[in-house]
Amino acid sequence: QVQLVESGGGLVQAGGSLRLSCAASGRTFSRYAMGWFRQAPGKEREFVAAIRWSGGSTYYADSVKGRFTISRDNAKNTVYLQMNSLKFEDTAVYYCAADRSPTYISGNYYPGKLDWGQGTQVTVSS
Repeated sequence: QVQLVESGGGLVQAGGSLRLSCAASGRTFSRYAMGWFRQAPGKEREFVAAIRWSGGSTYYADSVKGRFTISRDNAKNTVYLQMNSLKFEDTAVYYCAADRSPTYISGNYYPGKLDWGQGTQVTVSS
């Protein structure tokens, strides 16, 4: 199991930017696909972005395409989520996840068995 610790959340005005980081422990980090998910109050947790173990392919929810960028540095065991042009509706707790069994079909990512971080709060003021 991979241990994950998120950081970088906070309060930002609409239109601003934040960069989330997720530090992973364990020697097998580079074997996992990594993802970001979020959960707003009263809503279910939803997919935001994912990246393959090699970093060669990335996947995004339609709601964040063109605004968010996921990346990873396997040498540092860290995955990032750069969030630009933030909107009020991006307010949520953001969770990092390590995916041991991802599925890719027709250019889409489908989560498998996930190990979760504890989450970091992102609040966007309107």
